[in-house]
Amino acid sequence: MVPLSKVCVCQSKRKQFFLTLLITLVFITYKYQIGYDNIRARYLQFLKNVTMTSQCERVNYSERVKISSKGIWTMNSIGRLGNQMGEYATLYALAKLNGHQAYILPAMANYLSPIFKITLPTLHDSVRNRIHWKGYNLHDWMEDQYHSIPGDYVMLSGYLCSWTFYHHIREEILREFTFHDFLKEQTNAFLRRIRGERKNVTYVGVHVRRGDYVHVMPNVWKGVIADKKYLDTAMAYFRNKYKNAVFVVTSNGMDWSKENIDNSKGDVFFSDNPKQSSPADDITLLAHCNHTIMTIGTFGYWAGYLAGGETIYLTNFTLPESPFLKLFKYEAAFLPEWIGLPADLSPLLPKDASKLDQ
Repeated sequence: MVPLSKVCVCQSKRKQFFLTLLITLVFITYKYQIGYDNIRARYLQFLKNVTMTSQCERVNYSERVKISSKGIWTMNSIGRLGNQMGEYATLYALAKLNGHQAYILPAMANYLSPIFKITLPTLHDSVRNRIHWKGYNLHDWMEDQYHSIPGDYVMLSGYLCSWTFYHHIREEILREFTFHDFLKEQTNAFLRRIRGERKNVTYVGVHVRRGDYVHVMPNVWKGVIADKKYLDTAMAYFRNKYKNAVFVVTSNGMDWSKENIDNSKGDVFFSDNPKQSSPADDITLLAHCNHTIMTIGTFGYWAGYLAGGETIYLTNFTLPESPFLKLFKYEAAFLPEWIGLPADLSPLLPKDASKLDQ
């Protein structure tokens, strides 16, 4: 029988862990919202500087949406930027494949329109609430049955981020995710500044995903996130291949990144301007690099997809019995030509297996 004192200690530690995780999630959400408030304000200022005709071309007016016999397809709007991009691209591709017009919800428009020149119209609640929707939940990868989804008024759902849905129309998806000019100008200015006097520079974007994943991956999904060894190996690959490689690091764990990324060669630059940094700034910067080093997560995936070039990613980052693998397929998440480096899973294993046998 377990002593009561040990039970109390375990319960106390469990409560402390979940309290710490909750505080971390609240802090991350707060920083994320501040970043989006920042980019929306800059986007609105940008619109003031263009003609009214140009504004009308950019803004999707929901009043023009009519319920017609052609039907309307839309998609849930959940998650943060990487999820929203995956949902948008999947909706765009599946609606086109099935011969229906796609509309996005206002929440998705609020996420994406300040960053990208997206073209799908917005479906406001005044129209949405008049429709009897058929719900259709998707796996996180393309299935044969998705070629003929029944229904004229379909509400797709799921956390989507798989190239298998839309890679056959890659050029169209890339056009949808064209950045607004003010973001491109700002990014190009930053890249010119860090280039300095170097010639023939090869820019490598590095996205280090930490934040809530530091706790969620090991404790919920039985997985790990990228460590120092992984980043050293990935950066060494590009340093050996390109004479003047310059690394641009974005992260939601910048303190850890600065402590663990080797900058002894002076070729690493960290994007952490507190007055301007936002998810929009980071994804624009990464997408304008030649190549990508991602760790885990949809944000890094989209950085690699938009940038093109070579992408190095962390693979096999969960134990075989992880529940994550019921929802996720490595081959559907990462392009075949991308370079996968296996994760070090030793932190998830018993420290000394011999003691378990005694």
